[in-house]
Amino acid sequence: MKALIRSIGAYIPKNKMTNDAISKIVDTSDEWIVSHTGIKNRYFAADDQANSDLAIEAAKQAIERAKISPEDLELIIVATATGDYKGFPSVACILQEKLGALNAGAFDLAAACTGFVYALEVAKNFIESGHFQNILVVASEKMSSIMNWEDRNTCVLFGDGAAAAVVSRAQEADDDSAIIYSFLRSDGSGADALSIPAGGSRNPIDLERTKKEDLYVYMDGRRVYNFAVKAFTDIIKHICDKCGISLDEVDYIVPHQANIRIIEAAAKRLKQPMEKFYINIDEYANTSAATIPIALNEMQEKGMLKKGNLVLTAGFGGGLTYGGNLIRW
Repeated sequence: MKALIRSIGAYIPKNKMTNDAISKIVDTSDEWIVSHTGIKNRYFAADDQANSDLAIEAAKQAIERAKISPEDLELIIVATATGDYKGFPSVACILQEKLGALNAGAFDLAAACTGFVYALEVAKNFIESGHFQNILVVASEKMSSIMNWEDRNTCVLFGDGAAAAVVSRAQEADDDSAIIYSFLRSDGSGADALSIPAGGSRNPIDLERTKKEDLYVYMDGRRVYNFAVKAFTDIIKHICDKCGISLDEVDYIVPHQANIRIIEAAAKRLKQPMEKFYINIDEYANTSAATIPIALNEMQEKGMLKKGNLVLTAGFGGGLTYGGNLIRW
């Protein structure tokens, strides 16, 4: 019994923010942002849009493209770090009600920027166990809600967006299409390198003592960069070795869109041309868990993904988490 990506969809908010617009808020410039990150634009949700409002648009598109109804879904998994609420209720439960997915269980998965990679493997195992036939995997982030606009090293990096995939049991007509293998790892020794310092049980909010900056994303850029480059190359090498394939057999590598410099450094270590890597960070910036499925949706809409293509994803992020999937499209 195999699991495959039956369909994919995405939603990008309408509010486009250029580097020049960012430079009017914080001391930076288009030249600095592009040269250091590769980012030119990003999109932000409206003030009255919550995470689930982004997620439902992507989910509806994926469900429609899969030619199923919400009632056919048996499980909803939402990968996110920016839920509608703190802790609970989950985005997945809110999404279940909005979709009318009456037969679906629902939960959120917290693996930061590697969230889609993790969620895809969770869905794969539920399908392969025979328990479920159709699972909705969503990666949705409203990163603008946790950004510190006084920290120019982080606020220029992120954008909002959502993407969704229907993961289903393969049928005879699906031929070789499948989620073949996933590689999931973590390095908790770097947990403090990328975090929101206050608001959890370790450091609860104290209205008199909590510093405002501790309520937003903090990142040790150098530590995260060094981790990401090594993790990126380790993911790709491990998957190729484990599955007995060479990188020449892989049609596309779809990386987490964190920083163009990370992708370039990994490509150099792997001795692969940049053309092998699908990159859209210039337009959407870092949408955390949503970057990989947004890229897959864009590739699908451009007609780049053909049946039988071998696609390798690679994600890395807060936790620290990292991992990848090998997918036969």
